[in-house]
Amino acid sequence: MSDQAEALKAVAECPQCGKPLPLCICDSIARLEGRTSLLILQHPQEQDRALGTARLTALHFKNAVLKIGLSWPSLSKALGRPVADPSRWAVLYLGSAKASDLDTDSEIVAINRKGEREDSQRAILNRIEGIVLLDGTWSQAKALWWRNPWMLKCQRVILGPRRPSRYGRLRREPRRDGLSTIEAAAMLLAAVEKRPDIAAALNESFERMLARYRKVQGTMPELAPGPRPKRDFRRRKR
Repeated sequence: MSDQAEALKAVAECPQCGKPLPLCICDSIARLEGRTSLLILQHPQEQDRALGTARLTALHFKNAVLKIGLSWPSLSKALGRPVADPSRWAVLYLGSAKASDLDTDSEIVAINRKGEREDSQRAILNRIEGIVLLDGTWSQAKALWWRNPWMLKCQRVILGPRRPSRYGRLRREPRRDGLSTIEAAAMLLAAVEKRPDIAAALNESFERMLARYRKVQGTMPELAPGPRPKRDFRRRKR
């Protein structure tokens, strides 16, 4: 086990967000009400406790579900509900598709199975009841996509953010549309519900998390190491 792993193991973690206590911001999380459900599927090998945002995102919402694993037989099984209609859910899966290639200025684009822009974009977003987010590296997200064929029944969406991830130098993404889970949730939920306050609350939490991380870097670098290399792009053809 590396020195960093040993140091992380020795520090108590928050039972809610799972982060080492010096990096926890749970006391400032604003709980949000909304009509849209949120399902976050985290690859079991996504181990970044310090900079990960899946749990932080889920803590904002009463109707959010976070599951760790590789596959579930259906959307309802993943949610733990008796019934769930995947056709009323959107799944964020970028793959090789890019919003910039689809002749659109929209930050959120619904696409079909061929990777083409759907007609009636606003009508599609208006009927969405829930959103599925895949948490992990590009290759891990690809594995989740292919191991859960029920996602093909969901409405696939991609992002075309006007600004890069707030991670900045802390975690370099190989593509401009590579956002953290909390940033992706902010964009999608704010658009579906037409509530910019959701985006503001989530992005503010993310900024606080990053500020805490940078502060801890100066005193406990073993908990908050320096900039990470680019997250593996060769596999993230989602």
